[in-house]
Amino acid sequence: MIAARIADNLARIRDRIAASAIRCGREPDEVTLVAVTKYVGIEEARALVEAGCYDLGESRPQELWNKAQALGHPTARWHMIGHLQRNKVRRTVGCISKLHSGDSWRLLRAVNGEAAAVGLRLPVLLEVNISGDKSKYGFQPDEMSDVVDRASQLENLDVRGLMAMSALEGGGAGARKEFRGLRDLRDRLLESCPAEVTLDELSMGMSRDFEVGIEEGATIVRLGSALFDGMI
Repeated sequence: MIAARIADNLARIRDRIAASAIRCGREPDEVTLVAVTKYVGIEEARALVEAGCYDLGESRPQELWNKAQALGHPTARWHMIGHLQRNKVRRTVGCISKLHSGDSWRLLRAVNGEAAAVGLRLPVLLEVNISGDKSKYGFQPDEMSDVVDRASQLENLDVRGLMAMSALEGGGAGARKEFRGLRDLRDRLLESCPAEVTLDELSMGMSRDFEVGIEEGATIVRLGSALFDGMI
């Protein structure tokens, strides 16, 4: 029952992703879906992978550790999408395929050190507080040029792009403005981007606003509740 419901929800979400991409002249396969499992257990995570969704995201390190170990699926790719405290970096680095929430210089240095210790070059996104919300983590837009330059010098980080969350208030119009702002920021940064940094990825858009994110250039969307409609 759970597996069938998740497979059905996943198919509907993939159709919406494809439609959003086509509306703005993009190919559906330009957008990666990261299924956020923070509200569900290992059975639901396993059902997602068995339905063909191999990218799974968690915002809490302990949940990520536990689910990654319990799932043990060779094709599953775990993404850390929430704030990562430095005392949890060591265990997290070995579990993930990508860190979305590179939200401070101290964290980036800590992740680089742990990645070096285990011989990894970890893909990382730089989190930008694009909404200006004081309760959110992330770098300020006006400091990103310096952040990118400094991050390019961390040899065990592979800086792939930017990540942001829209403000809860403001609705679709507010989300569109913020996502467009992130895309424009990325485009400006590319004008003087170090060769070691690509910035190809834009991780923006969750269940409430992923279609707007895609229309504004998202290459990654992070969806939780939309995948578990009728279950949570």
